[in-house]
Amino acid sequence: MGLTAQVLWAAFGLSLLFGAIAQRTHFCTMGAVADIVNIGDWTRMRMWVMAMGVAVLGFNAMVAAGWVQAGNSVYGSARLVWLSNLVGGLMFGFGMVLASGCGSKTLVRIGGGSLKSLVVFMVLGLAAYATLRGITGVVRVQTLDTVALNLQSSQDLPSLLALWGGWDRNALALPLGLTIGGAMLAFALWRPEGRSGEVLLAGLGLGALIVGVWWVSGRLGYVAEHPLTLEETFLATNTQRMESLTFVAPMAYTLDWLILFSDKSKLLSLGIVSTLGVVLGSAVVALANRSFRWEGFAGNEDTANHLVGAVLMGVGGVTAMGCTVGQGMTGVSTLAVGSFIALAGILAGGVMGVRWQVWRLERQL
Repeated sequence: MGLTAQVLWAAFGLSLLFGAIAQRTHFCTMGAVADIVNIGDWTRMRMWVMAMGVAVLGFNAMVAAGWVQAGNSVYGSARLVWLSNLVGGLMFGFGMVLASGCGSKTLVRIGGGSLKSLVVFMVLGLAAYATLRGITGVVRVQTLDTVALNLQSSQDLPSLLALWGGWDRNALALPLGLTIGGAMLAFALWRPEGRSGEVLLAGLGLGALIVGVWWVSGRLGYVAEHPLTLEETFLATNTQRMESLTFVAPMAYTLDWLILFSDKSKLLSLGIVSTLGVVLGSAVVALANRSFRWEGFAGNEDTANHLVGAVLMGVGGVTAMGCTVGQGMTGVSTLAVGSFIALAGILAGGVMGVRWQVWRLERQL
């Protein structure tokens, strides 16, 4: 088996586990925000924060070991597009409420039999593709992306602090990872609901899977000198950099691969197999525990909400450079400043979306 095939199979297997765990534990970041706003329940938020903490600890342990570095990912760019991170995050957060879940939840719901999530997937993918290379992409590049800070190093905290204080970046990664990741774990475990079986399975399991895919892409799939280009490369990635799980741009790449399948230049990538793996993993669990149910739209308003939400997630997710998983877990694990800005935008957008829905319901009473 070639090295590229090993990377793809490993990523597929890890994403299959991601879908299975997310289905089994009802992991949902939109639901976490809604639970807090509507009923003051922090259980699912503790799941998400625990997963972040594990991802932060794992990634920065690998940085300290010299295996990976944030600068080799899209999150570690020296160009901090903070306005794109913030506005894109706000759009994505609001959109995920309208669409009944973020990108990963959409894939999990498809595996559980949701036909309306299948529609969200297709519309989100088209909107994301247009924002990568089409009309909304031109608008993004000529407006939001022009507002940026050009840093003298990668934007991850270890690199920035190393530049400022003259310390070694790799030596800083572990203490920073332990401090920030440890604080996240402490928050998640502080209350009894954060120590329940489902929370521990989702928090520890999904966080570890993010780290696992980082290792697959950044360590297993790393080639110091590609035989064709004679440059370093990361195999089977759409960005030509190391990647872990994210679920906005990969939906666009998946649609592109399916539509142009006969074009031999369209190859499977880590993002595509991860997208398919989450759906399959969710479906296996849903069928095994007999929770699989066909689900359609409730009416015209429900359809409109999901379509608008899908567009907002597609445009916003690409603009913010990630989703609740792509920025909220994968990006944050690198300790990139832009990822924390995007995460703040997603949370704020989610809160606004939930409050807007409550306002709409109250008006109808």
